[in-house]
Amino acid sequence: MLKIWSIKKDNAQAEKKKPKVSAAQIRVQKDLTELELPSTMEMSFPDESDLLNFNLSIEPDEGFYKGGVFRFTFNINNNYPHEPPKVRGIQKIYHPNIDLDGNVCLNILREDWKPVLNLNSVIVGLQYLFLEPNAEDPLHKDAAEDLRTNRKSFEYNVKQSMRGRDVKGNYYDNVMAKN
Repeated sequence: MLKIWSIKKDNAQAEKKKPKVSAAQIRVQKDLTELELPSTMEMSFPDESDLLNFNLSIEPDEGFYKGGVFRFTFNINNNYPHEPPKVRGIQKIYHPNIDLDGNVCLNILREDWKPVLNLNSVIVGLQYLFLEPNAEDPLHKDAAEDLRTNRKSFEYNVKQSMRGRDVKGNYYDNVMAKN
């Protein structure tokens, strides 16, 4: 009888040592298993055991940003899905909806976030920003003004910036895909 109690005690101590899995981790794991990334996107995990922090690269195959590779970090806190993930661009790019610090203006990352949304919703939203930049809700006002008033100038400035050149006094990161 004494041996049973010591086995139960040992098992209870072993359970206490196991890291607790949060609701956010469970939800992220579910979101990731349901995710089907197109060939223009790639996800990576700097720490394989940490599902709440990962990187995403997008390589648009059409539109103004075709030929570039754009990298983002995703940081998900333990209140997910009640709070949206924090998404930040790694490179300095010329985009109406991404400022020079990498902040992303996407409505579902702010006021329109709902717990029924998932990582796929955010990733599709990011992809859409490269296909159809939105000059009506800008973070980078110069880029938005160019897009609204002179699409040819905007296109030229995007191409220059993607090559790491100066646009209106700002140098941008070279994001051209290496062929």
